[in-house]
Amino acid sequence: MRFERFLIRPHGKKNRYWHVEVPSLGLCTQGKSKRDAFFMIKDAIELAINRKRFRVDVASGEGNLFTVGANDTKALLAFMLRQQRSSHGLTLKQVADRLKISSVNAYARYEQGRSVPTVEKLMELLHAIDSESDPILKIA
Repeated sequence: MRFERFLIRPHGKKNRYWHVEVPSLGLCTQGKSKRDAFFMIKDAIELAINRKRFRVDVASGEGNLFTVGANDTKALLAFMLRQQRSSHGLTLKQVADRLKISSVNAYARYEQGRSVPTVEKLMELLHAIDSESDPILKIA
């Protein structure tokens, strides 16, 4: 699975730096070149997830867009769900209530990486966190 539509753009005086951000993961960084910025965001994601043998792949897309993939989709999705819930100031119980499920653990399993949601289920989970969210996901 790859996450698409993340932005990289030149910034700073005379565009000396490239700003790169992955809002769904709550991460951003910069580099002195586009290649350096891709390395920096790859490193930031790997450090944030902090699992042995977890590796991220960043690929340039059209224009200022790029994609992010990982060798461990479960860990990447779990991290994204935790980050999204946290950034919206929600508790596990609040998300479970929005999903209309009685067990907080049913939702928590996704954030712990013990369950892997289908793409449809992932969209439902993200919508429960933020009904305005529109992440672009692609099966690769």
